[in-house]
Amino acid sequence: MERRPGVPRLLREINDRAALELLLATGPMTRGQIGDLTGLSKVTASQTLARLEERGLVEVVGAQAGGRGPNAALYSVIPSSAYVAGLEVGPDLVSAVVADIHGHTIGEVSVEPDGDDDPVSVVHGAIVKACRGARVSVSKLRGVVIGTPGVVDPRSGDIRFSFDLPGWHEGVHEALAGHLRREVTIENDVNLAAIAEHADGAAKGVGDFVLLWASRGLGLAVMLGGRLHRGRSGSAGEIGYLPVPGVPLPEDIRTSPGRLPSLAGGLQSLVSAEAVTELARGYGFAAGSAGECVEVAVAAGAEGEPLLDEIAQRLALGVAAVCVILDPGLVVLAGEVGHAGGAALTSRVEEAVARICPVRPQVVTTTVTDRNPVLRGAVLAALEQAREELLVS
Repeated sequence: MERRPGVPRLLREINDRAALELLLATGPMTRGQIGDLTGLSKVTASQTLARLEERGLVEVVGAQAGGRGPNAALYSVIPSSAYVAGLEVGPDLVSAVVADIHGHTIGEVSVEPDGDDDPVSVVHGAIVKACRGARVSVSKLRGVVIGTPGVVDPRSGDIRFSFDLPGWHEGVHEALAGHLRREVTIENDVNLAAIAEHADGAAKGVGDFVLLWASRGLGLAVMLGGRLHRGRSGSAGEIGYLPVPGVPLPEDIRTSPGRLPSLAGGLQSLVSAEAVTELARGYGFAAGSAGECVEVAVAAGAEGEPLLDEIAQRLALGVAAVCVILDPGLVVLAGEVGHAGGAALTSRVEEAVARICPVRPQVVTTTVTDRNPVLRGAVLAALEQAREELLVS
């Protein structure tokens, strides 16, 4: 019989990965629990845990009382086995979080660019400060994900254009990776909010859904089969460009060096924060922001219903267009306006969509409790990268 010396090693690697993946997904477990869920025998499970302990990946964190005999040791992945950084970049503020392999935040900072228009130095500085606060070396980061507004080119990893970040030009992605000496991922901010919604919010456990982000701008994230759909050019979800009846079409949207595209028409002109604030003033609800205007209208009861009806009808134009193509079943309203409207707004959007569309999706408000869903999504995406790197190392 031909000898295959590589097979035992391969089996050990498969067993180690299965146990480590289980501990990352579920938290502390006993040797017996790991064996039951992976199908490993008690001896094999013990050998697997011993190897992971020797590699500095798992440790005993307590004991679980059982029936007869001594308590069973509880094993967990060592938090310091890997760290990640998640960032949200806006025109006026850059927020950064450093988390351990379990996703627990151990360092967080927010910095203002203060006139510095070099995105590489601003982002690098924010990461360094967050790592310093977490007492973690930048070199120990195994995942770095940056959330930004705009379209991300799937080939270069750079932002192709963004109204809010004109300084983010071609080559920023490569420069950041060079400064940090590791791979960096730039992702659309609304896509990251959808990742957070899928993990912790109203779309938890839902394979197909769309998240409509109504805030300063308008954006859409599409999740199909539990995976983000970005499109061939990375432009899937740029719903602000959607042509709608009675509104001028976006014109001259092509870009050239030093020039950003215009978005004077389309759905964006109906439900941007500026448009909602102006609409609210017309109904007698003046406040500091679009979200506050909607909150005041909701609190006003019957007096605020006409404004909510109008906002819902405008949002329904976009929701209906998406639903007749994708039929996602679930639509999550998020962002400043979506969060403020709550059930009073989602119920109206659902009814308005049903009037103009043969598909009637369930429309719900985001339930992500984290104060910054984009930042939370960036950390989750970075954790996925770090855990995969840890599993194959």
